[in-house]
Amino acid sequence: MTLEGLAGKFSRYVRSPSTRMAAFVGLLSYLSYAYAHNSWSNPALIGVSLFVGVFLPSYAKLSNKAELWANNRFGFVTGGRLGRFIPQYVFNLAVFWVMLTGGALNRAGMASVGGAFGAALVTTLASQGIQYLGVYLFQRGIGDMNRNVLVGLSINLMLTALATAGVPFARDIFLVIGFGFGAILFGVGLMSDLRSQFAPKGGIGIFFGTFNPFHNTHLAMLKRALEERGLDKIIIHPTLVPRLHAEAFRKRQLRVARLDQGFQIYETTDKADVNVDYFPTGRMFLPPETRKALIELAVAEAGIGNRIEVAFMRETYDTNGFQGVIAAIKKAHPGVRLHGLHGTDLGGMFVRQIYDECGWIYPWRILRRDNVSATAIRRGAKGMTSGVVTDVLAQLSANVPVVVAGGRRFRNDNGVLTEGV
Repeated sequence: MTLEGLAGKFSRYVRSPSTRMAAFVGLLSYLSYAYAHNSWSNPALIGVSLFVGVFLPSYAKLSNKAELWANNRFGFVTGGRLGRFIPQYVFNLAVFWVMLTGGALNRAGMASVGGAFGAALVTTLASQGIQYLGVYLFQRGIGDMNRNVLVGLSINLMLTALATAGVPFARDIFLVIGFGFGAILFGVGLMSDLRSQFAPKGGIGIFFGTFNPFHNTHLAMLKRALEERGLDKIIIHPTLVPRLHAEAFRKRQLRVARLDQGFQIYETTDKADVNVDYFPTGRMFLPPETRKALIELAVAEAGIGNRIEVAFMRETYDTNGFQGVIAAIKKAHPGVRLHGLHGTDLGGMFVRQIYDECGWIYPWRILRRDNVSATAIRRGAKGMTSGVVTDVLAQLSANVPVVVAGGRRFRNDNGVLTEGV
């Protein structure tokens, strides 16, 4: 890479909101502990604060990967949250140990909250709870996700500094918030896992996801869930434009670069945050209207179309996301038991979190072990989609003006399928 390229990369890193947030947290960490423990010139505190200020974004990515691994390995919410909790606890324990050994902390104050082990436990529980709360509020259109998390973490950080210094009211609030968040976070996860294992039969299934494109594992999940849970029907609703992407498009951090074989190819702009993964499930997207048509065609070909309803609530989704879609389904089917289908990949567990937030929904999950992947299909893998989906994708790749499949005709406008030609 040229010197100019390195300079541009460094400039984007410095301008990154995540980089600035990390620097702010590092500075706030120093000021909070220096004030509470009167350790303004302590080398251990200065070193820890600098480390946090530089490496916080990388640490956050590692925490996300640990949670994703645990989700895929075990398929339980509790497992995923433990997967995130354990490395965060180890990190916080190391930080407190370094500062305590280096003389940056008041030993009597630390003893009052259980020493390094107790302080790390409580602050990790509070930190995890605050992060989930920040994301929860963002998903409901309240605030910016990074700003929500930053405000919460800042409050937690200052409170921890005062509590570990032995300030009575701060110590009491610190313990209540930490254990309270811990009880809610892991309690909700445990109740969700129990509902998934001991769910009664009967009712309606709901199945959300990108379905980009709809593949054989999706079909297998529908058939198994209908049988195992004795469902009357399953309502599928594809993701339209995820809130993360919608916000990024609004801020001009993302753009559609080109069309490739019917897929819209997203790319980041110079305004994008270099520390944010905008494409956790890939950067190639079929338009929502096309994904809806593929689902309808696939379930009809599989002979289960009479028990599958493909919903497309654009206004509701754009305004309130899948939470709004669930509310609309509950209103249309009052008192009916709902079962939420999902996989254990990143998107599947994200949907599971939405199910848990929206009331007493019984999760039905499948561990992904068959190597069927929408990502692989987008890269050209064959044999992973039903015959009709394979046929439509081939026609989209050829960019024919009219797509004919399953006895239906669609106008093809740069990958957007509209029926009624």
